[in-house]
Amino acid sequence: MTVKNDIAPQGTSRSDLRISFEFFPPKTEKMEETMWRSIHRLAPLNPSFVSVTYGAGGSTRDRTHSSVTRIQGETGIPAAAHLTCVGHTKEEIEGIARNYWDEGIRSIVALRGDLPDAGDKYVPTPGGYPYAVDLVEGLKRIADFDISVSAYPETHPDAPSADFEIEYLKHKIDAGANRAITQFFFDNEVFLRFRDKCVAAGITAPIVPGILPVTNFGSLLKFADMCGASVPKRLHWRFEDLDEDPDTRRMVAFHEAISQVEGLMAEGVTEFHFYTLNRAELTYAICHALGIRGVAQAAA
Repeated sequence: MTVKNDIAPQGTSRSDLRISFEFFPPKTEKMEETMWRSIHRLAPLNPSFVSVTYGAGGSTRDRTHSSVTRIQGETGIPAAAHLTCVGHTKEEIEGIARNYWDEGIRSIVALRGDLPDAGDKYVPTPGGYPYAVDLVEGLKRIADFDISVSAYPETHPDAPSADFEIEYLKHKIDAGANRAITQFFFDNEVFLRFRDKCVAAGITAPIVPGILPVTNFGSLLKFADMCGASVPKRLHWRFEDLDEDPDTRRMVAFHEAISQVEGLMAEGVTEFHFYTLNRAELTYAICHALGIRGVAQAAA
């Protein structure tokens, strides 16, 4: 990644920035075309890795696999496959992991996962890994995967307390995870307080903020409700009456996201994980504004 060293917020040099992107397996041919246009648009920015999500209960298993292997094969960028505990026995998960390793995939995002029916109380799959910490331990026994795990600055909906959230995250890191990627958030103070508590708890692995550029405010509210993320009043106000005004909506979304990232940079944050929702426009514009240039652009 080539980063131009123009003036950066105090705390982080733009040359220190590391980025990664997340995509989800497309359901239709049209969605697949959109995803691949986005991947090829963002690939020249040389992200640290690109991850592909895994549907509830492993419902997108084959599509996740094909997307991950194709991304790494076509772009050369390390691809990280999401893998969850739900819906698989230990033997099945270990088989999937070994296949990934044999195909050159070295990165996994290890998650507990969600049940296919949203709202159902989580129950471990019989014969499977009960929770993400168990999955991390199992993956490390198979091979030396680079493993990312999730973190929830506003506490996972199933966690009994914020303290438990941090204690459990430490267990996942101690089990072999290399980094934690947070759920999206819109109040930087929430992340910074969470980061401070992680450090106080002895967590030394990177805590990478997950950034969600807002492409559809209605969908954002649904996502936030499912994962327990708060949506500040300012966003309700700024995106009000913009459902039929995509140009203005994109400008507002860009302003919100770049302000959030630069605010975190001022606090010394150097790594960012962008939830692209399979769209490149906003994420590319944000990276460009941060001074991130791909090889092709730098040579021009």
